[in-house]
Amino acid sequence: MFPRLADLGASSFGEDADTFGDTLFEAIEDAPRGTGLSFKQQAVNELRTLLAYSDVDLDRVSWAVLGIDPTADVEEPPNWGNFPSLRAFWSAVLHAFENDPEVRAGKEIDPDM
Repeated sequence: MFPRLADLGASSFGEDADTFGDTLFEAIEDAPRGTGLSFKQQAVNELRTLLAYSDVDLDRVSWAVLGIDPTADVEEPPNWGNFPSLRAFWSAVLHAFENDPEVRAGKEIDPDM
């Protein structure tokens, strides 16, 4: 039901999420990069749908698609950071995707321009 979020759980937010940033916040900000406009738009739609769920359902879906616990206070990597709730985490992810320049423009942007 959430294929784009599952893709993020297998990459940006997977077991090796620290390869996508030095902190969880950097991994979130970098999540839209390297994906096409269609992926980003689908992710925004999935995130909006997910955030409309109850906290119980949001928790259930999150554990199914994420490779990490964004609410855990982890020791490695140091200063990784965490979120007070899964809703706060997914809201931050939605914000990153909604504010991506391509999503805001509604078209792909040539990185060489």
